[in-house]
Amino acid sequence: MALMSPWRWTWILGIRVCPDHAVRQGDHFLPKALACKRPADFGLREVAESIKKAASTVAYDMMSYYKGNQSGQPEGLLPEPYYWWEAGAMFGQMIEYWFYTGDSSYNEVVTNGLLAQVGPENDFMPPNQTKTEGNDDQAFWAFAAMSAAEMNFPDPPSDKPSWLSLAQAVFNLQASRWDTTTCGGGLRWQIFSFNKGYDYKNTISNGGFFQLAARLARYTGNETYSEWAIKSWDWVQNSVVFTDDYQIYDGSQMANNCTIPSKYQWTYNVGTMLMGAANMYNHTNGDALWRSRVEKLLKGAETFFPQRNIMSEVACEPQQTCNNDQPSFKAYLSRWMAATAQIAPFTEDRIMIKLRASAIGAAGQCSGGSNGRTCGRRWYQPQWDGKLGPGEQMSALSVIQANLIQKVKPPVTEQKGGTSQGDPTAGTHGDPTNILEPVLTRKITMGDRAGAGIITALVLTSLVGTMGWICY
Repeated sequence: MALMSPWRWTWILGIRVCPDHAVRQGDHFLPKALACKRPADFGLREVAESIKKAASTVAYDMMSYYKGNQSGQPEGLLPEPYYWWEAGAMFGQMIEYWFYTGDSSYNEVVTNGLLAQVGPENDFMPPNQTKTEGNDDQAFWAFAAMSAAEMNFPDPPSDKPSWLSLAQAVFNLQASRWDTTTCGGGLRWQIFSFNKGYDYKNTISNGGFFQLAARLARYTGNETYSEWAIKSWDWVQNSVVFTDDYQIYDGSQMANNCTIPSKYQWTYNVGTMLMGAANMYNHTNGDALWRSRVEKLLKGAETFFPQRNIMSEVACEPQQTCNNDQPSFKAYLSRWMAATAQIAPFTEDRIMIKLRASAIGAAGQCSGGSNGRTCGRRWYQPQWDGKLGPGEQMSALSVIQANLIQKVKPPVTEQKGGTSQGDPTAGTHGDPTNILEPVLTRKITMGDRAGAGIITALVLTSLVGTMGWICY
């Protein structure tokens, strides 16, 4: 079954009531049955259920790439040519899918997949991934665990590590890898010296650490996480990868002491900095400095919305040069923009207009393949571009279900509804160094704080936007 009907249009926003058989929007026509309904004719529940139905279809097709739940297949891994990190990102996406839709049918597969890759020390360092695992890769598994804690995803069995402790283990390990030998600090891209990129300090590794620290600060109230978030933010902002107008580049080589940036711009780099800054804004009860940073990051992110508020991976999509990793990057900017709209609500209006337009564009790309609903990459064109893979499905799923953010509760904290039990010593093997020891004891003080279905649903979201959503 196709995700959308044959009358395929993808950028319908703000449709007017039609006098005759159709409404024209650019070169696209909307049948009268949909276009001529007034906003009041559609309930908010109807809109949400339509989006959930579309998300279910895209999620099913994404999970069809995963074979780890089949006999004889490695659990927790996507098949080649997809790398280890993307499976962690996929499981994180499915945690959010459960949270947005209430569909628990994938929960056991997600839990088993995540736990299969924790490694012998419960820190997402499986021995069979030493040739592919960098700090950024490890961070994406930690993000999945952090989302599980924040969204009260069902806890693992009692003999397994908790979601929160897994995220804490990754934080502790990465804090111990902070490298001051060159570039004034920062994390290397790679963990192991035998891997290419060990001499490169990139934004996604450092921005990932910043995001993880900020989310842990918000969740636990432990101010040491906040201090590390500030430290890592300062390092990134003061480096050559971060411009005065908040354009964020990929990274820099240690050989030149990180003085020459690699000027590729990727959606997930600005996304991870935005997510961390939004969490710090929330954690500090609306601190003006973090608000300003969130606003400037959103302004910088405009680079990735060059046409009609539709997201694009501008470094590779137009040229069709994206590798197997890059088609999933828009998934992360989508999910982190949605989270920002919720925990930094002053951003909601400017974010949601982009998420709605991008979701409509993504739905237009979910119209190919043998099943007539395979998702492509270039959301700004009205027909499937012939590209397919778990990354394309993940990005489409992320931006589609992000339009439900106003219908769900905000992420919990340890003090407000969270059930995942932490272990501040996780990742330290019970012997924390002096740099990590404050994590064990210091709590924040008051002084520290200041288809037709998806097309219809998203068109209707635009139409009923002025009616308001249930907000928390």
